Amino acid sequence: VQLQASGGGLVQAGGSLRLSCLASGRTFSTYALAWFRQAPGEEREFVAVISSSGYRSYYADSVRGRFTISRDRTAATDTVFLQMNSLKSEDAVVYYCAAGPHVDLYYETIYQHTSEYDYWGQGTLVTVSS
Repeated sequence: VQLQASGGGLVQAGGSLRLSCLASGRTFSTYALAWFRQAPGEEREFVAVISSSGYRSYYADSVRGRFTISRDRTAATDTVFLQMNSLKSEDAVVYYCAAGPHVDLYYETIYQHTSEYDYWGQGTLVTVSS
């Protein structure tokens, strides 16, 4: 099982980036897929989550209206994307994708918690220049 994140890089403030995370090695069709981020010395924080069907998504207050999560499915893989627009300096951290099989998307306190996710990607760094 592997979650491979990519797409991070350097962007100017106000610019855009699109992160991708390829989930493979098992079926993820029933898994919620999410993005978290982590600054040095800080706890990993929730960014966005999308349901297994792709019809429901939820965002942290800090990114709502600027970031969009989506997913795509093939016979063998699922890919989750994070389109990030209007990037700010505070968005410049490492982003991690995650997959969870039983994430209850009705409760914010649940889907925002890292313990709900079984699989994690390796992280991709976003740098924002002013």
